[in-house]
Amino acid sequence: MNIASHIRSLRETLPPQVKVVAVSKFHPAEKIREAYDAGQRLFGESRVQELVAKQQLLPKDVEWHFIGSLQRNKVKQIAPFISLIHSVDSERLIQEVDRQAAACGRVIPCLLQLHIAQEETKSGFSPDECRRFLEEGSTLIRVGTLIFGNR
Repeated sequence: MNIASHIRSLRETLPPQVKVVAVSKFHPAEKIREAYDAGQRLFGESRVQELVAKQQLLPKDVEWHFIGSLQRNKVKQIAPFISLIHSVDSERLIQEVDRQAAACGRVIPCLLQLHIAQEETKSGFSPDECRRFLEEGSTLIRVGTLIFGNR
């Protein structure tokens, strides 16, 4: 089954209001273009350099999500076009997203990564940190829509 057939098959099983994020990481722009030509417009990447390169090669109406761990020093590269950042895991990262979004005249919606596992290798906000940030309302409110999630 080719990419277009997979997309059509998947769409037939989903309610019309459901958005599908096609994870395009590790796939070349040509394969992403096949999905685009089949009607897919929402793609997720986890590496800033790959995302920037693909964004330049593909149509401008693609909606890009950043789905990986994001370093503060790379936010500037994606701020002009990113639609959603899935994995904000620190206040410092939120502040950098806010700075870079403002520099582009944008608001970038973000999902917060909550650390609820008892594993040292996992990162993210503790539930208490999230509550405190939301109660204070400062930077978080200016960044955009925040949705709680766990990775």
